[in-house]
Amino acid sequence: MFVYGHIRTNSKQQLAERVFKIYSEVKKLIAEHSPEVMVMESIFYAKNVKTAITMGHVRGAVMVAAIERDVPVFEYSPREIKLSVVGNGAAGKNQVNFMVRRILNTSEIIEPADASDALAAALCHWHRIKIY
Repeated sequence: MFVYGHIRTNSKQQLAERVFKIYSEVKKLIAEHSPEVMVMESIFYAKNVKTAITMGHVRGAVMVAAIERDVPVFEYSPREIKLSVVGNGAAGKNQVNFMVRRILNTSEIIEPADASDALAAALCHWHRIKIY
């Protein structure tokens, strides 16, 4: 059994309100599920500077929510995650989604695509801890 999802915010709200909602929701999820670790994609280059800065704010909020609850945070590059799960560091979202579903033995469509990316990051960490 695995649990996944996404946190949706209102694009009409101020950035600070949206980041706070994500922080609050992640805190609730951590309290509810008591994860042993938090796994994230590391910072990647974005063509749109505004998007990269916004993602930095969100990543920071998620990290703070985890650290507040003594949940260690691990980061992997998008390439490392894809390589670990698909065997190809340049794999597309559809390939990642397909392999995540195969590894987790589910026929359920994992949506949105960001959810399968998050599960892929978790699987990448699982592969790493199995190696060491």
